[in-house]
Amino acid sequence: MSRKRDTDYLTISARIHAMENRMLTRERMDRMIDARDEGEALKILSECGYGGSEGLSAGQELDQVLAQARSQVFGEIRGAVPDPRVADVFQMKYDYHNAKTLVKGEALGVEADRLLLGGGRYGPKELSEGFGKDSLSWVSPRFLRAIQEARAVLRETRDPQRADVALDKACFEEMAQLAKDCRSPYLEGYVRLSVDAANLRTAVRVARMEKGSDFLLQVLLPGGSVSEKTLAAARGEELGALFQTGPLAQAAQLGAQAAKPAGGSLTAFERECDNALTAYVAGAKRVPFGEETVIAYLYAKEAEFTAIRTIFASRRAGLDGPAIRERLRESYV
Repeated sequence: MSRKRDTDYLTISARIHAMENRMLTRERMDRMIDARDEGEALKILSECGYGGSEGLSAGQELDQVLAQARSQVFGEIRGAVPDPRVADVFQMKYDYHNAKTLVKGEALGVEADRLLLGGGRYGPKELSEGFGKDSLSWVSPRFLRAIQEARAVLRETRDPQRADVALDKACFEEMAQLAKDCRSPYLEGYVRLSVDAANLRTAVRVARMEKGSDFLLQVLLPGGSVSEKTLAAARGEELGALFQTGPLAQAAQLGAQAAKPAGGSLTAFERECDNALTAYVAGAKRVPFGEETVIAYLYAKEAEFTAIRTIFASRRAGLDGPAIRERLRESYV
């Protein structure tokens, strides 16, 4: 499939700019945080289109609401973009989550379907049935190979973490290849930055656990701007220098401090990793039409779902407003 021109995205870009008006702004987040009760907070979500024309009310299951919204977003975008592979890059993480669930469920001999997520390229029910029958020839070759690899790793090692790592690496490899196939430097940059952020998080956690470079090298992902070998060879306090010229510079400085075994809370570090990605896609606001608009919107909606879960989970845990706001990331809108 040849690269699409930015003008091919005129119609969907205009739709997205209109839909952005209903997204969860910082002002709406603040109102949700300060709402008297959960019912009032849900009504604020109704302003963003959740719950359809009838809106939301107390007693509705939030996970189901968000799952439905996620499937709706991907369905609308896939049906409107000239190159659906752009959406695939964002959807495949749900496929790989489901693969992890099915592989571990098979190893334990338990039913795992209730833990599967919608929103991927492949329906959870169809994926589960194909997995159970060893009939998955209709999925992407890399995804199928990753499932086979994870199954073999789990059989040989009985280590679910190693099976997860095999699937994580395959996921980012497939994301990078799709971005390349789309011939979109912007999408390739997004995937590369996602890999860097994931690897930086992993390096900090491994350093805090005082595990060695050999272990770190096994769990790092391919495709980042800093190679796995370079990252694995660095000490925790050197992480800031490795990323000092890129968008993760501030996150890496915080990570270097948090990498110590008693380095304190990871909250600020994790937030800055996510903020770096938000800052990257925010550049799409300067682009009137093109795949950049679609990529930024899909990322922003995923971030919106995360913010909603954070707010409601924090409210239910009894956290006050300042504590909840500390957990939130920068908003795209």
